[in-house]
Amino acid sequence: MATMDERMGVVETKVEHLNEKLDELKVDVKDLHDCLDRTRDSLEEKLETMLIEYRENRDRYYQVLDENKEEARKAHNDLYAKLEGFEKLKTKVMISGIAVAAFLAGTGYLTHGEVGKIIKLLAG
Repeated sequence: MATMDERMGVVETKVEHLNEKLDELKVDVKDLHDCLDRTRDSLEEKLETMLIEYRENRDRYYQVLDENKEEARKAHNDLYAKLEGFEKLKTKVMISGIAVAAFLAGTGYLTHGEVGKIIKLLAG
């Protein structure tokens, strides 16, 4: 059996190893803390830069957005005007076709078989 002095020597050796490991952990924690500090500082700088860029460019962004809205509004109005013109033309052609068919039917020019052909022609 080991003597008390031998046991104390073993315990002292183990305590020294634990102290060394504890010192290594302290160094690792300090390095990690320093790394976190640098990361925080870097993120703060980047966010500040982004905020400055946003403040400088936001007016231009909204100006471009307004220009695009105005261009879209103008394109819609132009398209509406063209469609409105086509609607008016279609209505005039239909009324004219109906008037011509009524005139031809009223004068007796059309026979019963030709009316169907004209209706098919007008219906398109």
